[in-house]
Amino acid sequence: MFDLKQIRKDFPILAREVNGKPLVYFDNAATSQTPKQVIDVIVDYYSNYNANIHRGVHTLSQEATDMYEQARQTIQKHFNIAKAQEVILTSGTTHGINLVANGYDAFLNDGDEILVSAMEHHSNIVPWQMLCERTGAKLKVIPMNEKGELLLGEYHDLLSEKTKLVFCNHVSNALGTINPIEKIIESAHKVGAAVLIDGAQAAPHIKADMQSLNVDFYTVSAHKICGPTGVGMLYGKEELLQKLPPYQGGGEMIAEVTFEKTTYADLPHKFEAGTPNICGGIAFGEALNYMNAIGFDAIAKYEHELLEYATEKLLEIEGLKIYGTAAHKTAVISFNIDGLHPYDIGSILDKLGIAVRTGHHCAQPIMDFFKIPGTVRASFSFYNTTEEVDILVAGVQRAKNMLQ
Repeated sequence: MFDLKQIRKDFPILAREVNGKPLVYFDNAATSQTPKQVIDVIVDYYSNYNANIHRGVHTLSQEATDMYEQARQTIQKHFNIAKAQEVILTSGTTHGINLVANGYDAFLNDGDEILVSAMEHHSNIVPWQMLCERTGAKLKVIPMNEKGELLLGEYHDLLSEKTKLVFCNHVSNALGTINPIEKIIESAHKVGAAVLIDGAQAAPHIKADMQSLNVDFYTVSAHKICGPTGVGMLYGKEELLQKLPPYQGGGEMIAEVTFEKTTYADLPHKFEAGTPNICGGIAFGEALNYMNAIGFDAIAKYEHELLEYATEKLLEIEGLKIYGTAAHKTAVISFNIDGLHPYDIGSILDKLGIAVRTGHHCAQPIMDFFKIPGTVRASFSFYNTTEEVDILVAGVQRAKNMLQ
C-alpha cells in the first residue's frame, strides 16, 4: 500500500525550513533526497565496517567486501542483469559513459558514424565528440519535434552500415520525455551498431530490464534513486566488456604486474581501478531495496497523478508555456513565462522555500532548438504532494506578479 504520510517521514530533510518556509523540494531530476533507511546504512558502515575491500584477510575487510558484493548482486537483480560481472560500479553516469567512449578508441576508424539524440545531457554528447576527434568518426544527430519526441523515421534514415554506435537517454532530463528505446535498440542492432542508453533520469521512475531491452550498455547514478552521490552503475554485455580495454590503470584491476608486462583482472574488476566508493556502493543497494519495497508500479502511478495535477494547475497561469509535451513522459515540467527570465522566477521561488532548477539543465542543444535561454524545471518524486504543487503554483503566480 502506497502510504505517502509514512514515506515522507522517511526523509528527514523534508521537515526542514528554507528562508523561513517549509521546504518544497522539486529538484529531484538533479538529485533525489535520501531516506533514513539509506542514511542509517551509511552511518552503520562507517561506525562498524569501514575497511578496504577485496584485498584484506582481516575480519573488517571481509565483512565490507561481502556487503559491497551483496550490493552488486542487488543491483544485478534490480536491473535483471544476467551476470554479476556485467555490473561495473562507477562514480556515476558520466563515468560510465566515458568508460565506454574511451574503450571504443580501439574500434572506430575514420568515416565511421556515431548517432546521438537531439535531447541528450551534455555528458552523453561531449564524450562522443571527443571520441570523434580522436578517431575521425562522424557524429550525427537524431532530430526531435516541437513536442520533444524523437523523429524515428529520420533516425532510421540515418542508420547505415557505417553506424557503429548509437546513444540515447531513456528519459530526457530537461523535458521528461520517455524515449522509445526498445525500437531504437532493435533498429541499431539490425545494422550491427552497439547502443548505450543513459538511464540516469529513467531509473527513479522505471525499472529497466536489461534482458528484455537487449541493450549493449546502460548506465545510471545512485543519487537520482534515493542513494548517495559519487556512485553509479554501468551495465555492459559481457562479450563487449571483454573486448574493451581498461579505462583506468591501478590497483584492483590487475592480475599480474611486472615492469615488462601487466595482465588485467577478470570482469568486473578490470574496470574498477583503485579503492571504490565502498560505502556508496552499499548504500546504492539499500536505496534500491527501499524503492522496491514501495514498488515501482505504485511510484509510477502516483507520480503520473502528480504530473497531471501540476500540469493542469500551472497552465492556468496566463503566459506560461510548458516545453516537453510528449505523449509519454515522467514527472518533469519545464516551463517559462512570457517576458520573464527563468533565473528570476527560480530566485523568487527559492525565497519562498521552493527548490526548482533553472537554466539549460546541461542540455543546451534542446534550449537552442526552442530558441530559449533555459527553463524553470519542476521535477517531482513519489514523496511530493499535491499540496506542495499548490504552493509551487502560488509561488510562480507571485513571481509573475512581482516581475511584470
